[in-house]
Amino acid sequence: MLFVKQLENFRRSHFMKRITMLLILIGLVLLVSLPVFAGGQNEAEAPAEETAVMEEGVGPTNSNPLSDLRVRQAIAYAIDMDTIAETMFDGMVLPATGRVPDGPMKAPGLNRYAYDPDKSRALLKAANWDPNYKLDLGYYYGDQMTVDLMTAIQAYLSDVGIKMSFRKLEGDVGAQLNSVPTDPANGPSAVEIDLGYGGHAALALQEYFNVYKTGKSAQYPSDPKMDALIDAINATADPVELKKALFEIEKYEVDNLAAYSLYYMPMFVYESIDLNRNGEIYGNPQYNYDWNIQNWTMKPESNGKMVLQTNGGPIEFFQNPWENPGIWISNKVLYDRLIACDGALTPTHGQMADYELSSDGMTLKFTMKDGVKWHDGAAVTVDDVQFSIEKIILAPTAHKVLLSTFNSIKGAEEFIAGTADHISGINTDGNTITIEMAKLDPNILLTFTQFAILPEKYLADADPLKMLQSPFFQHPVGSGPYKIGKVEMNDYLVMVPNEDYYDGVPKIDEIQCYPSFDSDPNVVKNATAGILDYGFSKNPSEVSSLRALDNIKLETVDVPYTRILWFYQYPKK
Repeated sequence: MLFVKQLENFRRSHFMKRITMLLILIGLVLLVSLPVFAGGQNEAEAPAEETAVMEEGVGPTNSNPLSDLRVRQAIAYAIDMDTIAETMFDGMVLPATGRVPDGPMKAPGLNRYAYDPDKSRALLKAANWDPNYKLDLGYYYGDQMTVDLMTAIQAYLSDVGIKMSFRKLEGDVGAQLNSVPTDPANGPSAVEIDLGYGGHAALALQEYFNVYKTGKSAQYPSDPKMDALIDAINATADPVELKKALFEIEKYEVDNLAAYSLYYMPMFVYESIDLNRNGEIYGNPQYNYDWNIQNWTMKPESNGKMVLQTNGGPIEFFQNPWENPGIWISNKVLYDRLIACDGALTPTHGQMADYELSSDGMTLKFTMKDGVKWHDGAAVTVDDVQFSIEKIILAPTAHKVLLSTFNSIKGAEEFIAGTADHISGINTDGNTITIEMAKLDPNILLTFTQFAILPEKYLADADPLKMLQSPFFQHPVGSGPYKIGKVEMNDYLVMVPNEDYYDGVPKIDEIQCYPSFDSDPNVVKNATAGILDYGFSKNPSEVSSLRALDNIKLETVDVPYTRILWFYQYPKK
């Protein structure tokens, strides 16, 4: 692919990057029409010792050619994700190495499968690849960027001798992608496609790998070693032990290429040049982390007030923090959590309470801190904590990670069934609350970094199936660093400092929010007009426009969102 190298010197400006992308795509499409002959002069021979290593212990495990690790490796080495990320995505995505994005939970030393078409051809030769076999790839996104990406992948594979067609799946897409074979060990496959393209987001990192468990995967046949590694990441709530277990399964997944992670879709935090975090950290903006907004400052207005303007104001009602813990800024600043976490969502220390987790992860004890109050001045109590848990567990739309934890508490099953008035595994004594688990939940600490405690006195009679219809969500009362000053639905929200906040009174005098859903169509317009000081986006077009503004600065944040090429490895019917 000499044309790629010839264009290297032109990648200097945003305009030329877009031209480069178009030229590369044209070149790639032309390559599709060029025949690649097995054994031809374009086929590079790998050194003998390297070939021996590649062939050792590998081979097809069934009649499906994708069950051969060498074929999956060849596909990975054939795709130049660095060039695709830089040109097609204008540098706004990060080429992936494994499922978990870069950060403290990323295993070191993983194979990047850096672009190497010669190695790809050598692997295909070793695997006796049939150049007449055509792979069928299915995807479900409807945007042009996906079509362009599929075209590029098609051309890269053609360059090494692999034929591939692609199509957008219609109808019951879930069944076409995720139907699990009746026999999870031997198949046959319950889907028609060979390859799939899609995304995977995760609050808890176990979600990335639990999909490979025997009986749960449409792509990956039963693997006792993978099952054992999955059991290990779900067998501890200790952050150190969990990190060790995650490192092991990350390496196994990458080495075995259970699937090929293409790129990470980062989040872009945009801020006006008038906003100063004063050294406070950046993290995953979709969730809650220890960002210490009370220490932020804004350039004062002419009247001396510091005002931060943003989006996410309520349209009909405030959003339930149990469903979307941190997407809306109001959910971040109106409520507090029992445990704080860092930007990667790793639990770090007690927030509203000190906590102690037993060595076996089965008992969690909280001791409420002094001075934690609701915005109306009343104290937050352990009764509010118990109430919140017993209310959320009956709310089916609550976040799955939170519900998984609370459903694992001793006595939860009886409480949900209505045969008990309270969850027996929750006990209060003075300012302490103890939670006993019926089964281990490795995300118990993570759950309490995202779980907002709500006041019993305002929500005792609220129907958990219709929470948002409660008057509470027209003017909620929390315990966070900001409280509601004024609100007019679908018009404006003004939040002001909570002067009783136990962790310090916020410095910014007002947070003004205009109404929007989580996807705000007015970001660029309002940023251009100078009335937007904070927000986040993963829309490449939107980010490109924001990047061109002199009054806006951008921070790229790695979040657990990965776009993946799935290999369907079961034998075909």
